[in-house]
Amino acid sequence: MRKQYQAAGLDETELAADPYEQFAHWFADAVRAAGNGALTEPNAMIVSTAAPDGVPSSRTVLLKGYDPRGFVFFSNYGSHKGRELAANPYVSLLFPWHPIARQVIVAGRAERVTAAETEAYFHSRPYGSRLGARASEQSSVVASRAVLEEAYEEQAARWPTGTRVPVPEHWGGYRVVAASVEFWQGRENRLHDRLRYAREDGGRWRVERLAP
Repeated sequence: MRKQYQAAGLDETELAADPYEQFAHWFADAVRAAGNGALTEPNAMIVSTAAPDGVPSSRTVLLKGYDPRGFVFFSNYGSHKGRELAANPYVSLLFPWHPIARQVIVAGRAERVTAAETEAYFHSRPYGSRLGARASEQSSVVASRAVLEEAYEEQAARWPTGTRVPVPEHWGGYRVVAASVEFWQGRENRLHDRLRYAREDGGRWRVERLAP
């Protein structure tokens, strides 16, 4: 189970001035690959958090926005990751774009987005997703599927189609403010290109090459 990567390399002279601009270039490539059927859900990313005692946990979520302020996703604040982020805000994001031999790894600190940002995104979601956010106590033990579906139906009865479903108090967005962003490009003979932006004092970015 070994793949020889034949992709073109990544050189320092090709990089954008900051990691968010560089991410925009690579994300556009991933979206095009998805359009061609080579990749699914280019905005899917693995979010890794850690408890105060250092025990890590990971899960896949969807990126819902990014700009020079950071990378945004939404979740239940009472979920496993929400509880860990409340105690330890340091987080890692991984975009595993394997079909195009690329990865992006973000390390940084998560902070909650504003209530207005959460409100705007929540009401852009499909009706069923809004009900699901209210019905599910994410990461809690549930007795059966039937219990979950009953909770959903209760929300549907309370907030019928066409009504404005309120944002749950326990639900909202996180913005990951990057301290470093690594761009990984697969190369032949496992001599991969790994270029990492590291934030310096004053907000400037230093680019460094890492051994594969």
